[in-house]
Amino acid sequence: MFRVWAKARKTVFGTGAEHSPLAARPYDLRHAGVSTWLNAGVDAAQVAEWAGHSIEVLLRIYAKCIDGDTARNRAMIDQALRRSTGD
Repeated sequence: MFRVWAKARKTVFGTGAEHSPLAARPYDLRHAGVSTWLNAGVDAAQVAEWAGHSIEVLLRIYAKCIDGDTARNRAMIDQALRRSTGD
């Protein structure tokens, strides 16, 4: 399988890819996709379903990928509180 992947990778990413960590394994693309979904703010339960993980496994593996969204998360909480109080 890895010979086929190496050939496909070289075809898609060019000849320099064989010396790069970029998509070294098919799993790397999956990991990048799941990390992107989480960082985009997609609900963890939805990402877990799409990835075929339980939420527990998803968060154990990908928690380190969720970073830097403190301001956005606080804004979402503020918005939810305003909706619940009718402000």
